[in-house]
Amino acid sequence: MALRSGADRRPPALDGWRAAVHEYVKCVNEAEIDMTIGPLLAVAEDGRHLERLEARLNRLRERERQRGARAERHEARAELLAVREDGGTTSVRLRLHLKRSLSFGNASYTEEKMEIERIRLEKRNGVWRVTGIEPEIAERLPEDPGTPRDRTADEADARPGGTAWDGDGPALPLPYINSRLLPHFHGIRAGIPYRRDLAAAYADRWWNEPNPAYETFEVNCTNYVSQCLFAGHAPMNYTGRRDSGWWYKGRSGGRELWSYSWAVSHALQSYLARGASRGLHAVQVESPADLALGDVIFYDWDGDGRFRHTTIVTAFDSAGMPLVNANTTASRHRYWDYRDSYAWTERTRYRFFHIADEF
Repeated sequence: MALRSGADRRPPALDGWRAAVHEYVKCVNEAEIDMTIGPLLAVAEDGRHLERLEARLNRLRERERQRGARAERHEARAELLAVREDGGTTSVRLRLHLKRSLSFGNASYTEEKMEIERIRLEKRNGVWRVTGIEPEIAERLPEDPGTPRDRTADEADARPGGTAWDGDGPALPLPYINSRLLPHFHGIRAGIPYRRDLAAAYADRWWNEPNPAYETFEVNCTNYVSQCLFAGHAPMNYTGRRDSGWWYKGRSGGRELWSYSWAVSHALQSYLARGASRGLHAVQVESPADLALGDVIFYDWDGDGRFRHTTIVTAFDSAGMPLVNANTTASRHRYWDYRDSYAWTERTRYRFFHIADEF
């Protein structure tokens, strides 16, 4: 079942708790347009969530004022992922697809994101009310790439298509997965240009659905960004060890065969910060204005030095500021600072990496 809310959509014929969910989605859409919780006060009774939402909308309103951006249109669509009914109580897991068009003078762009909420509804005096709202703040979930494997066990499969390299030797590894899709890579050892356009195109193609050629993780942001970098011709550094290199082989016999740097935000940040001059490498820059298409941003929500989220630059607004794509909370052309996320705090810190133009 899908529910939609938008200026050009008519509500379907619904009753009971389904009608209440539809009305809730409609009010979410209105709240996003007005950047105020006012529309939700008539349908939702969860004060804790409304306070959290109000803080997020206040940040968003202030940010857009500072940017000189104006929202022209907003559309909210919703999909029921799970339902549990128990008499006068219903619990719903709801995926919201939020799409917003903004203008900057004569220029405009559209950003999209997917958010998941758990909604509790109760029937009181014959009327269904939303009494609990809990967003799944996916950007804050811990990343678990699996248990490290013994290097000897992995090295048995190490080199039919790639060369192990620790960053000090002269050889660059060949791509390891789906090399048939990139025939021009065969035999290339140095001077590979970073195809920023291909990285961004891949990010836009797979922002809201998993590429079946890869494993999909519960926390998928870094896996997704690594795929984008690889699509831009970044060569893998296959070492056969989970704690070194940047590589992916998939899953074999129940074993998870990929490096931490492929799948974990903090590990990829550390890998790019290591100061290498070969293979996938980058330079840390001071400002998002210094980033180019296909560059990468890392997010430390609590200012504790631990980076928990990764995005890739896929477009720019008219002021030249980056718009990013991400996974877990699937996002497309979202403004880079993530002040519209429930994960954001006043302690949030960023690291900006400009990927090398040539590997």
